[in-house]
Amino acid sequence: MTDWFLALVPTYGLWLLLGVTFLACLALPVPCSILMLTAGGFVATEDLVLWQVMAAALTGAVLGDQVGYRVGLIGGHDLLSRMAANPARGAMIKRAIDLMDKRGALGIFFTRWLFAPVGPWANFAAGATGFDYLRFTIWAVAGETVWVSLYVLLGYSFAGNIEAASELASSALGILAGVAAMLGFGYWLFASRRQDAVA
Repeated sequence: MTDWFLALVPTYGLWLLLGVTFLACLALPVPCSILMLTAGGFVATEDLVLWQVMAAALTGAVLGDQVGYRVGLIGGHDLLSRMAANPARGAMIKRAIDLMDKRGALGIFFTRWLFAPVGPWANFAAGATGFDYLRFTIWAVAGETVWVSLYVLLGYSFAGNIEAASELASSALGILAGVAAMLGFGYWLFASRRQDAVA
């Protein structure tokens, strides 16, 4: 199936990218990351335009997030319960809710790119649990921007070797996770020292 999608990139590039990122954000099994890498490769060969590729992928992802949030909002806790009946989906939904409970808006941000498999389930869960819509949208767009930029630009940089770009994307996500954890720990230390100074 992935090869079939990749063969469509030169012909339907932007629309395909928009559609696939949209579907991925609704938890449908489509090869969106590899398509973004491939589209980045086509940008390097000047068959596609960088800003258009980024805009198409980001638009699809943001629309998918919004639809997922609305579906969760309309379906509520009953929808989450039905989805969670499947053990694999249930685990993802639980993880999404835990991330939002512990990290709030940052949980939404990180489920767009760092914990991407949880992202679609976080969309449904955010709507179903009444997570603030504006905060959801701001942090979801910020996270999707990181996700899209990372994959498209890696595809651009490794135009001749998409497999290497895919491996590097996994490594880059690990590095970014480490940096995010370090910044979070630094912020926690700073906040703790401020509280001690006030007390």
